[in-house]
This record gives sequence, structure tokens and C-alpha cells, in this order.
Amino acid sequence: MVYQRIRDLREDHDLKQKDVAAILNCSQQVYSNYELGQRDIPTEILIRLAECYRVSVDYLLGLTDRPQRL
Repeated sequence: MVYQRIRDLREDHDLKQKDVAAILNCSQQVYSNYELGQRDIPTEILIRLAECYRVSVDYLLGLTDRPQRL
């Protein structure tokens, strides 16, 4: 679920993978692997994504269906 949510949020914000990768200070390939579920997303990265998109980590993890904008 988290993988689809981070992709949807990125697309909703009209960002490319390379844009988010730059924000997270990782390569585009690493970020792509996060979206594809081929790599576990570290807690620190989840927090940074939640801050970037102004949603809760619970939303990213699928624990709630409401983004709970921060």
C-alpha cells in the first residue's frame, strides 16, 4: 500500500521520480525501487516523505485512509 501511495502523491504533486529523489538525497533508481516495492523504505525516508507531502506517516503506511494534512 505504501508504494502505491507514494507514487500517487508524487503524481498528484506533478513531480518526477528524480525530483523526489533529489529532495530525499538519494538516486532516482533507489527512489524507483521504493515505489516498486523492491526496496524497504527506511523510517527516516517515510518521515521525510510525509513532511514533503504534508500527510501523516500513518497515511503513507495505510493505517488510515485520510491523508490528515499536516
